[in-house]
Amino acid sequence: MRDPVAMGGPVEDVTGSAGWLTEVERERAARFVRDADRRSFVAAHLLVRHCAAAYLDLPPEKVTLLQHCEIHGAGHGKPYLEHAPELGVSLSHTRGYVCAAVGHGRVGVDAEQVSPGPADEGLAGQALTDGERALVTGNADLIRIWARKEALIKRGELTLDRLREVDLSGLSARERQEWQGRHLLEWTAPGPVLVTVITDRPATRVSIK
Repeated sequence: MRDPVAMGGPVEDVTGSAGWLTEVERERAARFVRDADRRSFVAAHLLVRHCAAAYLDLPPEKVTLLQHCEIHGAGHGKPYLEHAPELGVSLSHTRGYVCAAVGHGRVGVDAEQVSPGPADEGLAGQALTDGERALVTGNADLIRIWARKEALIKRGELTLDRLREVDLSGLSARERQEWQGRHLLEWTAPGPVLVTVITDRPATRVSIK
């Protein structure tokens, strides 16, 4: 079994065409009011195709990404690959930066802007356990924990109303580490942007082609 593949980079570095997207994806992209948000959405959906292509040895334009929610219909819910629905798929975008990951098992990825300054007490109260709060000295510490919990949500292991039920205070700031059978890969990009990837097997970070 291959290791999961993770990619991330600036929106302008992601190659491909909007023609690769499904009609549903193009309709969702068209709804964005701000052009920057639209470009980030498209870039993230192109990047996940590059991830899948690297994992499956396929041309990225041959990858079809789907989403379906029983309540909200097509274009919502957990993403999956039409020709490999057994694979875990996750993507995320923040201002000017996108990331994605694909692999067997559960996959979760999150990208967050990291602004300097003190921690947002409202967010800290919503997301942190007492043990985590004791370790937070500023916004960077808070966002690191928040990104990890967002990645767990993307994996389907956590929900927004249960954030304080999971304690990550035992984790460090290392680039790679293991936590309760899960593997974390993190990196910081200019912005600065923090990317967190959580997978069942150690992920391999691959450059955007």
